[in-house]
Amino acid sequence: MGIYNEFIERGLIAQATDEEAVAKLLENEKVTFYIGFDPTADSLHVGHFMQMMIMARMQRAGHRPIALFGGGTGMIGDPSGKSDMRKMLTKETIAHNIDCFRKQMSKFIDTSDGKALFLNNGDWLLDLNYIDFMREVGVHFSVNRMLTAECYKKRLETGLTFLEFNYMLMQSYDFYKLNQDYGCKLEFGGDDQWSNIIGGVELIRRKAGKEAYGMTFQLLTNSEGKKMGKTEKGAVWLDPEKTSPYDFFQYWRNVGDADVVKCLKMLTFVPMDQIREYEKAEGSALNAAKETLAFELTKLVHGESEAQKALDAARALFSAQGDAEHMPTTELSADDFTDGRITLIDMMVKAKLTASKGEARRLIQQNGVTFKGETVSDIAASFTVADFSEDAVVRKGKKVFHRFTVK
Repeated sequence: MGIYNEFIERGLIAQATDEEAVAKLLENEKVTFYIGFDPTADSLHVGHFMQMMIMARMQRAGHRPIALFGGGTGMIGDPSGKSDMRKMLTKETIAHNIDCFRKQMSKFIDTSDGKALFLNNGDWLLDLNYIDFMREVGVHFSVNRMLTAECYKKRLETGLTFLEFNYMLMQSYDFYKLNQDYGCKLEFGGDDQWSNIIGGVELIRRKAGKEAYGMTFQLLTNSEGKKMGKTEKGAVWLDPEKTSPYDFFQYWRNVGDADVVKCLKMLTFVPMDQIREYEKAEGSALNAAKETLAFELTKLVHGESEAQKALDAARALFSAQGDAEHMPTTELSADDFTDGRITLIDMMVKAKLTASKGEARRLIQQNGVTFKGETVSDIAASFTVADFSEDAVVRKGKKVFHRFTVK
């Protein structure tokens, strides 16, 4: 099966500038393609993960990925899908974030012998002369047409700055530059990038007289249409210091029944024959699919050893088997105890199980918290050091578990 048909079978493709031409190109050539990543944080997150899997699938099929880091575009910020202007980042912060992206992406993409390229658009965008750029690139863009683009509609309601308005021109120029210097014929992106991608395709046609193509992929959303990769604590990061391997595993283990098969198709290399068997499952039988999803993704991001630890810890919560040692743990010290006791509320806040004491109080009042398997309904509940000798696990709701120890 060709890579284009695999994308279709896994429900990945949203739209393409010319579906027939893209399918033929991927079937008949070893194609250089690119995906852009603006370095807005010092770690990649789940939202980036699908794009990296696209690159990995393409590379396995013999094509050459370019991961383009936005050392230039990151100075502006993409307005796509944003109701407010992005926070302005310094050059130093952007450079640091790109270094972090490079290290994380190296786990998924093989750059040896030129099989893939990691490039920085700051290398050409930061040195552009503005007048020359406007004469060379800006002349090919219609303001009237740009204002109808989806990526600007939201921002027009709240105020679109001229700084952000330039973003489409810069991303389009990136595609043109990669086409000229590296023979890049195809740009991929999330479906929110459609307008920017079309801009690049048309710029190449007008300036170079060449055909180039764009294809977007479905955004990773749940059955309710909300973007996946967010928790009460914020984004689900690929950096283990920001989201532990156990929490990463648990996020995927707890996806909704309606989402697990879609996530297996879009985010893993699990064979479609196996996924089709999971499609037949219902109710508790879907737990095996969720476990496979969580294990496979944790293995891809953090390695098989960490995935196995997370699996063992998760199983230990529901059976007498397994190893609870790798459950998220907070170590309490003597300073945390007042007159030899610590309240459950203080424990939850310290472990960041809740954002505030008020939230912890409400959860306890709603019988949503257990300690050592027993529901705690007293908001004044407190414990001594002796209570932490063994199995001192707090459960919040049905699915969040946290262990406490004392130095």
